[in-house]
Order: sequence, then structure tokens, then C-alpha cells
Amino acid sequence: MDNEQLLRYSRHILLPEIGIEGQDRLRAAGVLIVGMGGLGCPAALYLCTSGVGQLTIADADRVDLTNLQRQILYRSDSVGATKVQAAQQALVAVNPHVEVIPLALRMEGELLDRQVAAADVVLDCSDNFATRHAINRACVKHARPLVSGAAMRFDGQVSVFDLRQRDAACYACLFAEDGRAEEVKCAEMGVLAPLTGIIGALQAAEALKLLSGAGEPLGGRLLLCDAARGEFRTVRVRKDPDCAVCGRVAA
Repeated sequence: MDNEQLLRYSRHILLPEIGIEGQDRLRAAGVLIVGMGGLGCPAALYLCTSGVGQLTIADADRVDLTNLQRQILYRSDSVGATKVQAAQQALVAVNPHVEVIPLALRMEGELLDRQVAAADVVLDCSDNFATRHAINRACVKHARPLVSGAAMRFDGQVSVFDLRQRDAACYACLFAEDGRAEEVKCAEMGVLAPLTGIIGALQAAEALKLLSGAGEPLGGRLLLCDAARGEFRTVRVRKDPDCAVCGRVAA
């Protein structure tokens, strides 16, 4: 790191759990963020300011006026632009030392498989179960840690699924692919704007811990946020031995 970078990241370097070594690990890392909406925007912003070396941001959508209530990387003049291009411009303006790779494509099939394999950590900031399960399958296949987040109405959740750890659960252990979990979207049900910032920032924090080696990631735990009551609680997540993705059924 040069003098400017030492100064830029000095508040991280002052933390004994990170230090220069941990900051160097961040600079050498690559992160894939799927979904540049309410969760992806704050997550990308904090990973960028923290000095992660390469951010690949993927989203096929364009900025809409309704996005501006919570998707904090975009401005009024971003409306109509692809989300990843608008996000790239905002992120590079904050930290030009980070390589930001925009993918205005739907993450699926071979493209998703290739991008997950190339990443050190994957953040699922998407808004539908089909994409979530596809990301999970790719992360299980390539043993990449997955930081999953969701926010709806006043309720949010974050967890880490890291199949590098023995007996770790995957996303499908919690939400089975053939399950009947109700899928709702904020376009139909609404979402409190700051809640997406809270969950996205927590996803960034989990990614930074995984990459730097600091702290204890949320593996095996699901962090639940009730913004209406101002409460957090944690529940244990156990591996399903019969999981079709990571269990003996899949073996």
C-alpha cells in the first residue's frame, strides 16, 4: 500500500483484528454481488470504501424512479440508466483504487457458475427464490462462502453459508428448493427504506470478516431484524443431511 492508501484505510488498520495484513487481504480479494437494489447498493458501497480489490456487480435492470427511495447509489438523473453502470460510476468516484466490473446481465447458467468460481465471497442481494437457489447451488459446487440477505416490509435477515466449514448448512437447508415459501416482492408489499441499508451493511460486514479473517462470521446462524420493534434475534441454522443440494441426497 502507498501512503494514500495507508491513510485511507487507517481506521481499519488500527483495528488489531484487521491490521495491515487484513487490509492487504481485502485488497487482494474479489467479491461478486448479485443484485444492485436496496441491499446491493449499501453492500457495494461499504465494500468499496473498505478497499476490496475487485467488485463484480451484476444486475440486468435499469434504474426506476421507485428505486430512489432506498437504492442509495442512484440519483434522479440515474433514472433510465442500467443499474450496474450507474453504480460503477458512483463507486469509482468514492474509491478509484477498487476495480468495479459491471455486468448488466441476468446471473444464471454458465455465466453464474463462472462468476461464482472466480469470486472469493458471493453476496446474494437478489429478490427472488429462483436466483437465490441458483446462486446457492453454484456456491456449494465451488465451495464459495455465500452471504445472503433479504428485506421486506419491516423484517430483514442475514446469514452466511460457508461450505468450507465442516457440517455447514447451505441456503437450501433453510429454504428447500421444493419448499412452499411464499415469494413476495417490495413492489407489492413495500419495504422500509433504512431497513435495506441495515441489511446490506450487515452483508458487507460479514464479507469483510470472511475476507480479512477478523471476528466471527454468521455461519450456522440466521440474524433476524424487526425494524418495527427495533429488535434483533439470532436463530441456529443446522445442516439438513437430506438436503438435495449439499446433503447426502446430493452426494
